[in-house]
Amino acid sequence: MKSYDVAVIGGDGTGPEVVREAIKVLDVASKKFDLKLNYTHFDFGGDRYLRTKEVLPDSAVDDLRKFPVVLLGAIGHPDVKPGILEKGILLRLRFELEQYINLRPVKLYDERFCPLKDKGPKEIDFVVVRENNEGLYTGSGGFVFKGTPNEIAIQESVNTRRGVERCLRYAFDYTRKRNKDKKLMLCGKTNVLTYAFDLWERAFHEIGQKDYPDIKREYAHVDATTMWFVKNPEWFDVIVTDNMFGDIITDLGAMIQGGMGIAAGGNINPQGTSMFEPIGGSAPKYTGKNVINPLAAICAGGLMLDFLGDRESAEAPKKAAAAIETAVIKTVREKLKTLAAGKMGYGTKEVGDLVAAAV
Repeated sequence: MKSYDVAVIGGDGTGPEVVREAIKVLDVASKKFDLKLNYTHFDFGGDRYLRTKEVLPDSAVDDLRKFPVVLLGAIGHPDVKPGILEKGILLRLRFELEQYINLRPVKLYDERFCPLKDKGPKEIDFVVVRENNEGLYTGSGGFVFKGTPNEIAIQESVNTRRGVERCLRYAFDYTRKRNKDKKLMLCGKTNVLTYAFDLWERAFHEIGQKDYPDIKREYAHVDATTMWFVKNPEWFDVIVTDNMFGDIITDLGAMIQGGMGIAAGGNINPQGTSMFEPIGGSAPKYTGKNVINPLAAICAGGLMLDFLGDRESAEAPKKAAAAIETAVIKTVREKLKTLAAGKMGYGTKEVGDLVAAAV
């Protein structure tokens, strides 16, 4: 029996609730496919910060580095000023663990839950590869004359050839492995961001022409991309983009796939520790009410298993991941009235039970 160590950060609000259901489903799938997942829980989040005034202990990054994967619930506490936990936990882990890829599948499971007219699962099935360690998120910049009428705020987008190239290569490899349309689109803004995206575009075509001649290359401005997400989502296979644009377009992607309740993603370091999470926030107003949708967290667990299968060249985790996705689709199509919290027709725990039973 193959064994994997998993770090678990339930986090804030409804995070621990949805993680609980994800683990429930992971355990059923693991048992079915002869796997063993060994969980180690960490209490990082708002409650710990309020108690200790410490966002992350000094040992946190090194402790997590011992695990191949982390399953995260949510970060964000109503009693903690916005930015403290997000920067101190999420961004710090993404940067210090070099999780340089944010992987976001956008896949519709049931046309009832898509806000787009005449679009179904066949039309909405693509993946966004977002650079996750550079761009506007490095914190480069500062203030001049802060608090005065002459105040200046500068936020700089940092793009290195190394960072851009490793993101692009991951996207090309992913497009090849996905083997759908074998089409990779660079999403940028070359007509305005003439330095950053000149680098992105040159590297995109140089790498593609030299090492990935089997992959069709396309380019679109970010504003056009958002328009086509709504008008023609069937045009997309894999999209690669920078940190900020990726952050924006993946939320639109979540909406067209049915909402935050079903959207999951991974923060990937192919050679290190990767972290998987539901895309939605901590939703503190729903805490403890057994109404939040756990499917995004369950899908994050499936992504985690799929990643472990790729990393270890192992079939069992990939089969378990596929079984979880099939069970989620079955539950969505046959059981749920909606994907919105409190309106599903079932509680959080009951949805977890339904998916586990379907596995």
